[in-house]
Amino acid sequence: MILVLGTGKTTLSTDPNRYLIGDDEHCWTETGVSNIEGGCYAKCIDLSREKEPEIWNAIKFGTVLENVVFEEHTREVDYADKSVTENTRASYPIEYIPNAKIPCVGPHPKNVILLACDAFGVLPPVSKLNLAQTMYHFISGYTALVAGTEEGVKEPRATFSACFGAAFIMMHPTKYAAMLAEKMQKHGATGWLVNTGWSGGSYGSGSRIKLAYTRKIIDAIHSGSLLKAEYKKTKVFGLEIPTEVEGVPSEILDPVNTWSNKLGYEDTLMKLAGLFKNNFETFTDHKIGKGNELTEEILAAGPNF
Repeated sequence: MILVLGTGKTTLSTDPNRYLIGDDEHCWTETGVSNIEGGCYAKCIDLSREKEPEIWNAIKFGTVLENVVFEEHTREVDYADKSVTENTRASYPIEYIPNAKIPCVGPHPKNVILLACDAFGVLPPVSKLNLAQTMYHFISGYTALVAGTEEGVKEPRATFSACFGAAFIMMHPTKYAAMLAEKMQKHGATGWLVNTGWSGGSYGSGSRIKLAYTRKIIDAIHSGSLLKAEYKKTKVFGLEIPTEVEGVPSEILDPVNTWSNKLGYEDTLMKLAGLFKNNFETFTDHKIGKGNELTEEILAAGPNF
């Protein structure tokens, strides 16, 4: 199960190695998970047959293209053209993906993967979360807006959307976090934080983590091999990061290794940690469960400095 805000969810979920239930809105009930949309909404800037063949082939009669530029007479789309916006989209029925599972239902998940596109370049590509950390990062709903995501965004900007869907939730975010934790405990699910953003520097100086590496990480999570890896803890955020993932260069697993400017890394890390702290102050007055013990545990799961 992947909870995400504009961080590559459609690309990662559209993988020939797994069945596709959906790329976004899901329900987790007493019987398992199900999708409530019946289709996908894929970002298609710079789309190519080579990089994302499933999405490329899903763009056919019945697919709705949004904000794209095309040749008027041949109607051939130029997916590299961002003159309207970088946020070009394709909306298609889920059955246009060959490995879609129809009906779109599945069993209880064994992994809950929170995706973040960290344009500051300081979050690890993958971290194993304990339950309190999962709740903390679920409540935070962090990602970063980069140029082209929204009108007027010219440089990376942190954004926090509680439960990765603040505009749609009716109750206090901590209520949903408690519900998620209960489900995870009941069904033995492990929490993960996967960063699909930048490495070796922030947006503009570093580079985007390769899709192939993120796919290998997702594969390792689902196969169970990542649970058996050796881990070390990062400072400030206190995240458990593996020392090795098959098919992924080990040096990128700890972000500090990829920054040539170590002082710049430290400054940026502290900046992002401060943004997390400031955002979470909104939720500190709300209790979960009996007393305030769990709230204190969640607070301790955030950055410490």
